[in-house]
Amino acid sequence: MPLITAASAPQFTIPGVTFTGLASPTRGASDTAVWTLSLAPGSVGATHQLTREEIFVCLSGTASIRLGDAVLTLSPGDTLIVPPHTDFGLDNPGDTPFTAVAVFPVGGQAILPGQTPFTPPWAA
Repeated sequence: MPLITAASAPQFTIPGVTFTGLASPTRGASDTAVWTLSLAPGSVGATHQLTREEIFVCLSGTASIRLGDAVLTLSPGDTLIVPPHTDFGLDNPGDTPFTAVAVFPVGGQAILPGQTPFTPPWAA
């Protein structure tokens, strides 16, 4: 049973967001990828789609979620289920970081407008 310690979990950063890779195929998981994300205050996430369902569980802070035509709020303890092939984005309009755990099936990919689907490195 692989153990990913906090000290060994890889971090990936894009502007405004830090992803900490937990479970994934490169870290011993065969079916499910799991990571945490921290969205900096004032950050606006890229609108994208996913090829598989993704689940977020908010740990702290608040996020504004763009999901299809809806705008939702995700607060501590809330869970968001993002269906595949739906426009989606996470924003943090607040003054504190938004942190969440994300769960995504192995093999799922992200789709940015005009780009080829890809597996994010934190899910690989």
